[in-house]
Amino acid sequence: MGMPAKKPDAGFTYADYLKWPAGERWELIDGQAYAMSPAPSNFHQLIVGELFATIHNHLRGKPCRPFVAPFDVRLPHAGANDQQIDTVVQPDISVVCDPEKLKDNRGCLGAPDWVIEVLSPGTAIHDQRTKRALYERHGVVEYWLVHPGDRSVTIYRRQSGLQAGVYGQSLVLGSEDDCTPQAFPELVIAVAEIFRDLPPQDDAV
Repeated sequence: MGMPAKKPDAGFTYADYLKWPAGERWELIDGQAYAMSPAPSNFHQLIVGELFATIHNHLRGKPCRPFVAPFDVRLPHAGANDQQIDTVVQPDISVVCDPEKLKDNRGCLGAPDWVIEVLSPGTAIHDQRTKRALYERHGVVEYWLVHPGDRSVTIYRRQSGLQAGVYGQSLVLGSEDDCTPQAFPELVIAVAEIFRDLPPQDDAV
């Protein structure tokens, strides 16, 4: 996968992104291009599939819609058009409750309400640091990081009141816990169930 030619005076935009080869997967963050890691592992895909199926079944017939990667999430500055949008990411799972953000049928324009990323060795630092800060800044209400290695889930939620707009202290849940998105308190997901299709932990790689 070759790096797209860098513009001499500016970062990349969504308009540039649309011209790149369809067989290559990239994300843009503040105009900088990041190559997506090679095809995800079987374990990664099993976890994403389990979570997506659970969320999709729960939201069936409700206004909020879940999407699984590849699915473009454009995070524009106020009033930005395609030539100005410099951030496009592809979360593993996105839940969008505002139909206005989906109306152009090109993914999501604006912050999803809930984002889930399943960590892979090649993206773990990027997801935990760069994308966490990005989602916080653009208004993603809830961000889940799923850790296959230790079979845990870390949850970040935007605070209200004096700390409005920033994520509070992370909540870390293990295999004996349940996790529930704040927007859907009736949706209870056992952490152990997220990893149920994986081999015993001593055998997993």
